[in-house]
Amino acid sequence: MTGKGKLRSLMVTVVLLIGLPPAGVVCTGRDVMPFLEFPPRTQTVEHAPFSWPVFIFLAASIAAVVFPFLLRVVRNFRKSPAPAAAARFPWWGRAGLLFGAAAWVLAWTRFEWLAPLQRYTFTPLWLAFIVVVNALTFRRTGRCLMTHRTAYFLKLFAASALFWWLFEYLNRFVQNWYYTASSDFSALEYFIAATLPFSTVLPAVLSVEEWLASSPRSAAGLDHFPPVRFRHPRRFAAAALLISAAGLFLIGIFPDQLFPLLWTAPLILLVSFQCLENRPSFFPTLGNGDWRRVFRFALAALICGFFWEMWNLYSLAKWIYTVPYVNRFHLFEMPVLGYSGYLPFGLECAVAARLLAGSRAAGEETTPAV
Repeated sequence: MTGKGKLRSLMVTVVLLIGLPPAGVVCTGRDVMPFLEFPPRTQTVEHAPFSWPVFIFLAASIAAVVFPFLLRVVRNFRKSPAPAAAARFPWWGRAGLLFGAAAWVLAWTRFEWLAPLQRYTFTPLWLAFIVVVNALTFRRTGRCLMTHRTAYFLKLFAASALFWWLFEYLNRFVQNWYYTASSDFSALEYFIAATLPFSTVLPAVLSVEEWLASSPRSAAGLDHFPPVRFRHPRRFAAAALLISAAGLFLIGIFPDQLFPLLWTAPLILLVSFQCLENRPSFFPTLGNGDWRRVFRFALAALICGFFWEMWNLYSLAKWIYTVPYVNRFHLFEMPVLGYSGYLPFGLECAVAARLLAGSRAAGEETTPAV
């Protein structure tokens, strides 16, 4: 993708994501300002209660998509070579483990002397996590994002903050989660307290994906999977673009029915524009049936999601979920079906990383071609 084409598609996507949800609310004659308050404190959406039919339908649909991939990986796991260590676990990885353990204790306790900083303990946890995962990759391959693509690695933090604020904005129209401590912050304090942990999202997911890529077993057998090909890709992309845009316009009107667009719409819009403009695919290997990179990014986001939700459980500045129809059977604060949202989110992280990296695929310099 050329620089101008990439920037144009990105700008149009951001405009649609920001502009369509409030436009839909305004067209119904409702006041849009409660959705835009900052910090967000008002819960304007009354969610539908738990529904067994919806839960079963969604669970079956998710299983139908995920199970073939898991089955292929499990069947081919032992056929792939086990990764061998290329270096010793670095000293800075051990320092990250110690720092992370200390941050974990501080995040889940309520020492009086830490009270002024207690609401900011989530960020140190994730900085330690990122360092340790990079150390694990370094042990396997002798290189990692943090040590061999340092400039790109640091750019991920700034891009990540902007990236996640967009999802926070979209969430205002479906209100699938809220923060318990938001009322304790001024607007500036909330912006700082939120931006710091938001900046760790992309570095964490990219670091885990790189670690997964260092082992052929992480996506074993997915290099020969059903290819993705369309007879009329531009028609399909145009239809996907129109449906996604219409859904975004209606998301504030029907939040219970359209909340999955929170996780899928950014990906659909970017991929659709890429196809309509005849630009290189974000996932070019899918045409040849190679799903390994897609699987790794989805799995990387799910792994990060597990730690996000676990560390959220007893943190002071935490979030609570209010997901319609399926808000039951929680693992930590997250309803179990909610973890499926991390799968498309991982692909959006891949696209964001690709856009930031330019014409080269994120991670291609630091991970083997597996």
